[in-house]
Amino acid sequence: MNSVDIRTSRGGEKRYSQQQISVKMLPAPGVFHFLWEITSGAVQEGATVRTIGRLACYRLEDSEVTLTLRHGSAQHQLVVLTGFVEPFLPITGALYMTLGECESRGADGDTVLRARVLTCVEGVNLPQLEHAVSEQRRFFQEREGGTPTPHTTTGGPC
Repeated sequence: MNSVDIRTSRGGEKRYSQQQISVKMLPAPGVFHFLWEITSGAVQEGATVRTIGRLACYRLEDSEVTLTLRHGSAQHQLVVLTGFVEPFLPITGALYMTLGECESRGADGDTVLRARVLTCVEGVNLPQLEHAVSEQRRFFQEREGGTPTPHTTTGGPC
């Protein structure tokens, strides 16, 4: 592996491998979490996540959108800060997938997502997506030596 010399502010040199440099410069990969997992507090502040929801409203003056998604009988919503992804053309009611970091906001500690990517994905089959995420989680859990969690979906068979 190639290495890179980097001069420090004190005139010294440090040697880093290219892999060490790229790992430190890239943001963490986003783990897929559904809106109800984020809003329930299951995701830590600062975590990089991917999620999906319907765009319920867009507030240009605040640079934020509200994503909603129904799970069971409950409607879940999450505020997404869009300052890093503007300008974009919002389509109210369309499905959007976002990648970003979770943050706490205000005295009440509501979780918001600071989006790095916000993409319209209208037409995605949500029950199939939930099934795929569940299968991926089961695979990674089995690979790490844990016991798989029971499979649950909100939709019918895929």
